Order: sequence, then C-alpha cells, then structure tokens
Amino acid sequence: MTTIKNINLQFLIYFGISILILGFVGTLYFTDRFVFARFLGRINPLTAFPVVIILGFILPAILISKNWFAIYEAQNLKWQVRYAGLAILLGIIMALVDLRVKLLPDMNILFPQSLLFYPAIGFLVEIVFHLLPVTVLLLIVKTIFKDLAFEHLTWICIVIVATIEPIYQTIDMASANRYPLWAIIYVCAHVFVIKIAILIYSV
Repeated sequence: MTTIKNINLQFLIYFGISILILGFVGTLYFTDRFVFARFLGRINPLTAFPVVIILGFILPAILISKNWFAIYEAQNLKWQVRYAGLAILLGIIMALVDLRVKLLPDMNILFPQSLLFYPAIGFLVEIVFHLLPVTVLLLIVKTIFKDLAFEHLTWICIVIVATIEPIYQTIDMASANRYPLWAIIYVCAHVFVIKIAILIYSV
C-alpha cells in the first residue's frame, strides 16, 4: 500500500536522479553542443530537460491524485530476471541486425559520450514517450468511457503509447532510403516489444 512517506521518498529519489541527469546533459552540451541535435533538433537540451523534469513531477502527481497508480510497487524477482533476459536477447538480435545492414553511424552515440548520453536520453524518453502520453490518454479515455473497467482502459493506453516511438523510428529509417524493408519492419517490431515491456513493468 502506498503511503505519503513512500510517495515523498520516491519524489525525493526522482529529484536526486534529475540533478544527476542535468549534470550529464550539461557536461555533454559544453563538450559537444550538437550531441542531442539528432534527437531534439534545434531545441536546446538545457531548456528541454528542465521542462521534462518538471513534467516528471507533475504527471505522477496527477496519476496518484486520481488513485490510478501507486508511485512504487515492488516487483517479483522472477519477473525482474525475465525482463533482464528479454533485454539481453533483444540487444543481441539488434547487434546482429546492425552487423547485417550497417545502421547509420549517427544512430548511435559512441563511447565515452554514450555513458552520459543514454541515461539522459532514456530519462527524457520515459517521460515524453511514456509517462506523458499515458497520463493524457487515461484522462481522455476515462472521461469518454466512464463505465469501462480501469484495467481495460490501461491496456488500451499501453498499446497506443507503445506504438508512438516505433512509428517515429520507422519513418526515420524509411526516410534514409538505404535500409531493406525487413530491417525496417524488424526495428519497428523490436522497439514495440521494448515499449510494451517497459510500460507493463512500469504500471
């Protein structure tokens, strides 16, 4: 059962992680100001990340106030092992695909920047591609379908949100005009499976 003490602790942890992420972003920006350009375009990361961090405080507060989700729930170790195994398997397969079709170099950030970049961009993706759309969709569908069970509404939202990033990735790869159709389809399915797994684990 979630208590005020647990909620405050989780927000405190989030605040600490946010400070760490801002440190990563600042370090990357002042060593290579274009490192986030492929993912953020012309948006300044020093502006984008603070806004995302604020959203990361507001959106869970909305979900908790509606009694839709507990902010934290311990997971069974068996499921943690399964998710870890899935991550390893998908990583190996994607590495094999990369060797076969030679994904564009700028799709990946190389070491040592990768040590700071991927935690930072992963943090942003979690909020912008997962937490934000799930919250907005739940607010919408809960208003429209008042009599539908909350569990069913949650699954509808998870499936819809899980398709956002795969569609974005598919369009990005297709526009490059250099990848075979099977590779584009696989990457789309690959990202979709990751998104579904993350969302199920999170909620």
